[in-house]
Amino acid sequence: MEVILLKDMENLGKVGDVVKVKDGYARNYLIPSGIALPATKSNVARVKNELQSLRKKAEKQLQRYKELAQKLNTLRITIEHEAGEEGKLFGSVTTSQIEKALHQAGFEEIEKKQIILESPIRETGTYEVKVHLFKDVDATITVDVVPLKKQG
Repeated sequence: MEVILLKDMENLGKVGDVVKVKDGYARNYLIPSGIALPATKSNVARVKNELQSLRKKAEKQLQRYKELAQKLNTLRITIEHEAGEEGKLFGSVTTSQIEKALHQAGFEEIEKKQIILESPIRETGTYEVKVHLFKDVDATITVDVVPLKKQG
């Protein structure tokens, strides 16, 4: 039986591929699980149209993230943190603090899970921090960590 795949299947094919499988496998597993549809002309045409519109949407999204990455690459944010005499921080700068600073800079769409710290920031100074935006699209922001100014 020929089926068109709705999901990527290891050792079988990718979304939109028309593959030949045993009748029982198709009827008892692939079709009821929503992994495939019978490869009729109308099903094949419908899936191809859906894939085409998804690809266009993904391309637009990728372009938007590339533009955002360009803006982020030039961004420099400052984070104030309690520090001792030699610049050692009490604790460390967290992704939540970086996320908050990004939101204040107008980048509300960035979430803390997208911020990648190679190692904890435990001293004052300037750091390059990677932000993962989309598949194969990363940006690097500059983070200046300065001692918290004492009130009074």
